[in-house]
Amino acid sequence: MTSAIDGLLAGAAVPVSDPGGFDVAAALRRLAADSSRVPPALDIVRGAQAGQRLSVISRWVLNEPDSAERMGRIAQDSERGTCGADDQLDVDGALVFACLLHLTGHPESAQFWWQLAAGAGSRAAEYCLHLHHLRLGEGREAQHWLHQLMRFTSGCAAPPDAEFIEGLEAFARYIRVSGSGASAPTGRLESEVDRLASLSVGSSVIVCRPDRRLVERLHEFTGSQVKGA
Repeated sequence: MTSAIDGLLAGAAVPVSDPGGFDVAAALRRLAADSSRVPPALDIVRGAQAGQRLSVISRWVLNEPDSAERMGRIAQDSERGTCGADDQLDVDGALVFACLLHLTGHPESAQFWWQLAAGAGSRAAEYCLHLHHLRLGEGREAQHWLHQLMRFTSGCAAPPDAEFIEGLEAFARYIRVSGSGASAPTGRLESEVDRLASLSVGSSVIVCRPDRRLVERLHEFTGSQVKGA
């Protein structure tokens, strides 16, 4: 199942045959030029704003009713203890797991799983990576993922344009300011993620897949959000 953000991004495609079609190269040049003119103080502010938007988007992904089901597709059996990813990685499950890791204070692990999802074609993960690196002040990496997000994916469609991306970010700001939409992970979820992190011996990055116990906690979390709506 395609995530809501991926659906929005896919729906923003502009036919190449349209004479008023979006000029990707020109847009990227404008964005790069704008970035080079940002004073250091404003760059810090922009990074903070990117972090806020990333948290809003991550909560949105995590609070979707089927998020636990999606993450369950990449879950391992606890007794097997198998770590890492394989060719059968579920893109949506990796996206949910990455967003959960971000919200529970594991940014390096979140980046690892966003990259796996992005490599498998998730535009939502590419957008999250753009915001993630922007938050860290890593302009080159942020521009790379913006370029990936706005790239051509077929011979008959163009990627979402800068105006659409700005609209998506404005929507994230609206959700954050209005307080509507999504809740942050509970303490029980955080504890389960910390438990999983303790299994990654010798690494600060959680490369183990989520286990069934963590999936069950996410089921409880999303169920409680539905009841409280």
